[in-house]
Amino acid sequence: MHPLEFRNRLRSLCEPTIDQLGFELIAVEVLGGAGGRTVRLSVDGPRGVGADDCARISRHLGPVLDESDPIQGSYRLEVSSPGMDRPVQRVSDFERFVGYRAKIRLVEGPPRRRYTGTLAGVDGPEVLIECEGQTYQFPIDEIEHARLVLSLEEYESLGSAPGAGSGESDDQ
Repeated sequence: MHPLEFRNRLRSLCEPTIDQLGFELIAVEVLGGAGGRTVRLSVDGPRGVGADDCARISRHLGPVLDESDPIQGSYRLEVSSPGMDRPVQRVSDFERFVGYRAKIRLVEGPPRRRYTGTLAGVDGPEVLIECEGQTYQFPIDEIEHARLVLSLEEYESLGSAPGAGSGESDDQ
């Protein structure tokens, strides 16, 4: 399965449980290889997210992931707040953060894969970013990785408490 499809599958499995607990799934990242994968879920809530919240979410997700068994072999589940380098994956997030600086890495294939600039909007399923005096546009499903580049003031204005911790679960 293509890595982006796999990420979307994990999102569809985890999102209902996270929503039920009153939080929002911001991003799903799968790190590592066959020898030891890490599934990192970034979540946020109306008042931010702390270590206890992350642990509670992780405890509720364990049975969901065990039942569907989407990951071959062992893996580590990490649940954390988005933090200052907030990941951006959904069209709605690219729309929400228009005007913010971001780093975007595309999937392998295009001659240029890395862009750092200001998010300029969304046109259907395509993301626009202004960098180096030009506006670039590419399909959201070609984005391998995107993160905001926030100043401390921007981070605080998003409502994320600087002291909010992150939590991790044990190996699954």
